[in-house]
Amino acid sequence: MALTPLDIEKKEFKRTFRGYSEVEVDEFLDLIINDYEVLYRENMDYKDRNQHLQEQLEQYQRLEDTLKNTLVMAQQTAEEAKDNAHREVELIIKEAQDRAAAIVAEAQDRVQEILGDFQETKQELKVFQSKVKVLLEAQTEILQELEEELK
Repeated sequence: MALTPLDIEKKEFKRTFRGYSEVEVDEFLDLIINDYEVLYRENMDYKDRNQHLQEQLEQYQRLEDTLKNTLVMAQQTAEEAKDNAHREVELIIKEAQDRAAAIVAEAQDRVQEILGDFQETKQELKVFQSKVKVLLEAQTEILQELEEELK
């Protein structure tokens, strides 16, 4: 049990025949009471201050935990954003490659179609040239026959 200044002040001692001087004891007890009261109040102030500081420390520790959790969440969010951006870049590249391949395939198909048209036109030209040649030869023969008849 903690001793208070009031406990010291109220303390009564037994009186004996050959005891100490009551006045000196009372004066000394008064000095002790005053000093003890100062120390007791300081101790109470320190306890209050310690309690206040302890509460602040707990508050700062909770704040630190919150900040740590926030930092961890921010790091995780940054990693997720980075991963998402990487996946998005890969997807964009894949789509671009697919579009490029489709464009190249379409161009190759168009080239083949144009080459086919060219070959067909070339063949038609040969046929036309042959027909014109045959027609010219026939016309030349007719002209030669007419010329011989007119002579």
